[in-house]
Amino acid sequence: MATNGGGAVPESVAAAVLVKSEEMPAGSKKVEELDFNAFADSKITVEDLIAGMTNMGFQASSIGEAVKIINDMREWRDPETSDKTTIFLGYTSNLISSGLRGTLRYLVQHNHVSAIVTTAGGIEEDFIKCLGSTYMGAFSTPGAELRAKGLNRIGNLLVPNANYCAFEDWVVPILDAMLSEQEAAKGTEAEFHWTPSKVIHRLGKEINNEESVYYWAYKNNIPVFCPALTDGSLGDMLYFHTFKSSPAQLRIDIVEDIRRINTIAVRAKRAGMVILGGGVVKHHIANACLMRNGAESAVYINTAQEFDGSDAGARPDEAVSWGKIKVDAASVKVYCEATAVFPMIVAATFAKPGSKDSAQKVELNTI
Repeated sequence: MATNGGGAVPESVAAAVLVKSEEMPAGSKKVEELDFNAFADSKITVEDLIAGMTNMGFQASSIGEAVKIINDMREWRDPETSDKTTIFLGYTSNLISSGLRGTLRYLVQHNHVSAIVTTAGGIEEDFIKCLGSTYMGAFSTPGAELRAKGLNRIGNLLVPNANYCAFEDWVVPILDAMLSEQEAAKGTEAEFHWTPSKVIHRLGKEINNEESVYYWAYKNNIPVFCPALTDGSLGDMLYFHTFKSSPAQLRIDIVEDIRRINTIAVRAKRAGMVILGGGVVKHHIANACLMRNGAESAVYINTAQEFDGSDAGARPDEAVSWGKIKVDAASVKVYCEATAVFPMIVAATFAKPGSKDSAQKVELNTI
């Protein structure tokens, strides 16, 4: 190496800048570029797009890995019983509020998942959308201005208070009927406990609307777990109901549900997790899989970071340390907001042409 003045670059400088590289290991993949020129005379498909992104690097490669892991979940069969993967789907309430609800409904409608975990808002907002519309707004709209107009903001979405009034009018008579059934069975052989999953199953039946995620969960006997059922408008309705129904009150047993979801995991021949967002939905599924010494595959999609030690931000490898994901499992975290990427992932997996139900059905009466 020479300089413009003709002198030689000091050997120490050259050695520092141009450290000799080793040969790349056999099988190393090269970074690839998506060339749209290749599709000038034909339509580009989702499969083409994912294939072109898989070795692009950064989160594009994570999306490609998520597609591969989910397709492996769907295709696996137990060699002795032909059982499929038990697929746990988790998502936070904001995703039901958004238009991603339709994608989630598709998965439930076509039996692509075995069990669901969500939050209270992830339950009630589904029913509320059957009763009234959610509207586009802006992240920047002042809260005080919206409050004066009786509008509630979820990010850049707006929900009128009238929707929650309609929800109260719809759900309270159902709660009345559920309480009557509970009290009538007391002291008899038919005595039972309501659980969050039983409440959701009943509401899915009562809504009788094919736009609802939980209508299809009811129709297809897919259990929906919500350990924080009271943390939302449904909790408000249950609170108000205690005044109306006193001294008798609805009793909702969370212990029966934790036994139920954990048993589903324990009895699974193979377990897979697809989790959108963090918090209780992420941990509830992962902890159920701990009961079987970990899931065989996991896909996380969220924007949370790990520097604060939160479970929401934790990468799959942290769950491996707890025994919630198996040591040799296939797993990936996609750092992306779910509405921006999950429809594309579903298009390349569950919704591919000719796709049939791809998750193991749960025998609820044996749990």
